[in-house]
Amino acid sequence: MAGDRDLAGRTALVTGGAAGIGAACARALADAGASVIIADRDGDGARRVADELGGRSWQVDLLDTAALESLQLDCDILINNAGIQTVAPIEQFEPAAFRRILTLMLEAPFLLVRAALPHMYESGWGRVINISSVHGLRASAYKSAYVAAKHGLEGLSKVTALEGGPHGVTSNCINPGYVRTALVQGQIADQAKTHGIAEDAVVEQVMLAHASIKKLIDPADIGSLARWLAGDSASMVTGASYTVDGGWSAS
Repeated sequence: MAGDRDLAGRTALVTGGAAGIGAACARALADAGASVIIADRDGDGARRVADELGGRSWQVDLLDTAALESLQLDCDILINNAGIQTVAPIEQFEPAAFRRILTLMLEAPFLLVRAALPHMYESGWGRVINISSVHGLRASAYKSAYVAAKHGLEGLSKVTALEGGPHGVTSNCINPGYVRTALVQGQIADQAKTHGIAEDAVVEQVMLAHASIKKLIDPADIGSLARWLAGDSASMVTGASYTVDGGWSAS
């Protein structure tokens, strides 16, 4: 699809777009001609990516859901990507941390979809792409909030697909395994402590234990799939979940 500019004239909003998967998705969409809006709590990071891609930045705290309730978005493509992680057994999981993850990774995507659909419906075209996880389809110990949020996001995506279909709007999930990002790197110490192993053993013994391809995923691989889902060639693809996990979910 190199050189294919079929997203020219479309506006894409990417949350958590300052780095990692979000930045990779923004680059892929911009390469296809889309005008990108990089939304992130990290305003400087969002501006750097936006400047690189000739787009705009939006410094926003998606945990402030009250500010999102009256929001109106004029975007054609919405990528819900922002996320955080906490690793702990249920009996030690702080309730505030649980609520924080559910707010950022389920309630905020709902509010953004709610804000984006009127414009998409009016124009008769829209793409909602939710960066879910293998943990939206499977479970792992010590990740109760993350797994719950991603399972909820899967449901939200399917309902959006059913409601949006008659209006030309598709909604799909991308379900990565462990991607080479700061979010994954940042949980290694917690994983080591919780599992009782050395930090340098976490990637092999925990993160890649169930994958047949033993390496962390490149964020650009997720961006490529998001770019395809956003294009006209995927106009009949909706309500689906696409694993990019090195074979983890096949085990």
